[in-house]
Amino acid sequence: MEVLIAGAGIGGLTAALTLHANGIEATVIERVRDPKPLGVGINVLPHAVRELEELGLGDRLPEIGVATAEHVYVNERGERLFTEPRGLAGGYGSPQYSVHRGKLQMLLLEVVRQRLGEDAVRTGSGLLDFDQDADEVRVRVPGGTMRAEVLIAADGVHSTVRAALHPGEGPLQWSGTRMWRGVTAARPFFGGRSAALVRGGDGVEMIVYPIGPDSLNWVVLAREAGPGPLPGDAGWNTPGHVADVLARVGDWDLGWLDVPWLVSHSEALLEYPMVDRNPLPHWGTGRVTLLGDAAHPMYPVGANGASQSIVDARVLADELARDLPGDFPGDFPGGLAAYQKIRREETASVVAANREMHAALDGRSAADLAAATAAYRERTAADR
Repeated sequence: MEVLIAGAGIGGLTAALTLHANGIEATVIERVRDPKPLGVGINVLPHAVRELEELGLGDRLPEIGVATAEHVYVNERGERLFTEPRGLAGGYGSPQYSVHRGKLQMLLLEVVRQRLGEDAVRTGSGLLDFDQDADEVRVRVPGGTMRAEVLIAADGVHSTVRAALHPGEGPLQWSGTRMWRGVTAARPFFGGRSAALVRGGDGVEMIVYPIGPDSLNWVVLAREAGPGPLPGDAGWNTPGHVADVLARVGDWDLGWLDVPWLVSHSEALLEYPMVDRNPLPHWGTGRVTLLGDAAHPMYPVGANGASQSIVDARVLADELARDLPGDFPGDFPGGLAAYQKIRREETASVVAANREMHAALDGRSAADLAAATAAYRERTAADR
């Protein structure tokens, strides 16, 4: 069985590893010629960490991240409102990790090349277009055409494949909230394994957590409009401006963290509108389907984006592997249909839960926060 994966991000690379572990070989094509560890911090939730542990990567995660023990909700004066235990401290079977997105991607890229071979990831080979028939998928890349029995599009929120499968879908849906994200060389707080979620009196929020022994990831969120279609583009790596962030949090005094200093000394500062898409009635057709942000872009509210793409990879590999009785190649579209049925329903629920959580965090009391976080865990099956 030959599977072609478009996109060497976290979802695409995890899919390659998981397919390989299930006896299915895959080739990954990536538009970027020389992938770099770009981006800022993300969280990988326990249910996704469990999948990485199954792939033999559990010992590597402490090298690139921090095992988060708690989420601490505070006000703009730095006073604790509510504490939610996370990862092993919260009774989960696996840790929760806060990592630099680029470092996790580079780790996965390294392991894919070790296990599947150097040629398993073909960089500088972005998908231009594709077509399929009953026997194969043909993918046009710069310099030629590649053939495979299955195409998995893990090509992100601006997916070329999704646009071809669902023409006329329209713009991304904007929450009305703008985010500024940065990474600053600084010592952690509260013992080094805590994520702080700060809610200002004017509705501005800040999230800050360590992604290494001397590195803090931070996000500032400000509501600028009501929800609706995004008027413009959404690029992950659009440079932001310190002055725009300080205009929102420049007078904050948390006591245990110098917020203006943290923002002003950021090594990278990116600006991004908080967007998602309404769930699709179906993801793919025939021998082609979607994975990760290409399938289910969601608000980064519950730290679930990368985590859901990792779970996608496992379900995809499991369902395709069920279609491999001996040497007979099986009904690949049947395996894809099963994958899509399972994951479309589950991720649609997460998209809705993230929207609800974004609104629910307007609550300021400990009781409000406890209720919102408990409801989110139940809605997204994060406790299972």
